[in-house]
Amino acid sequence: MASKVNSLNARRALEALGANIKTARLKRRISVRDFAERVGVSESTVMRLEKGDDGVGIGTLAMACLVLGEIDRISEFLESGTDDTGLLLDQAALPKRINRKRNPGSAQAGSGLIGSADNDDDDGVGF
Repeated sequence: MASKVNSLNARRALEALGANIKTARLKRRISVRDFAERVGVSESTVMRLEKGDDGVGIGTLAMACLVLGEIDRISEFLESGTDDTGLLLDQAALPKRINRKRNPGSAQAGSGLIGSADNDDDDGVGF
């Protein structure tokens, strides 16, 4: 197996994924031959997938998950609403302060403020 993934952490993650796929297949009592047939690949490809070979295509992984009844796990992977790192980065990118553009010809300094008590509706919402 010629490894294209140089990261030890990534290789370990692929190996763990492969082991999880194998365990799921065995729990469902599906033979390698039947699994390969249902996924649409050769038996050797299934064995490579279960060993965590980084050369196995993502389509094969998707079909394996489909056969195992776990296809939703792929579509939910790194979903933006549950991506904690992405959410933290979004929060960090929020502006610290909002500068209101002032009209140079305005007669009163405080007139027309958004969110002033006069503009609020019954629920306290000013927009």
